[in-house]
Amino acid sequence: MARVLLFGRLSDVAGWRDRQIDSPFLSALRAKLTAEDAALGEALGGKGVQVALDQVIVRGDAALNPATEVAFLPPMSGG
Repeated sequence: MARVLLFGRLSDVAGWRDRQIDSPFLSALRAKLTAEDAALGEALGGKGVQVALDQVIVRGDAALNPATEVAFLPPMSGG
C-alpha cells in the first residue's frame, strides 16, 4: 500500500494527513480519493496542487508500488 500524505488545506478538507492506500497508478489513487470524498477530489484538482512521488514532483500519471510515498502539496504562498 502506498503511503499518502496530504499537506496544508488538503489535510483540513480531508480530515486526515497520512493514510495507507492500495492503488496501482496515481490516476486510480486520485479517482479512489475523489469517490470517497468529493470535496477532497475537488481540492486535489485545484489550481496549483502538485504531487510528489518519493519526494520528486511528477506531472501526469505514474505507477505506484507498495513502498511509494505520494504527497499532495497545495499551492505555496509567502514572500
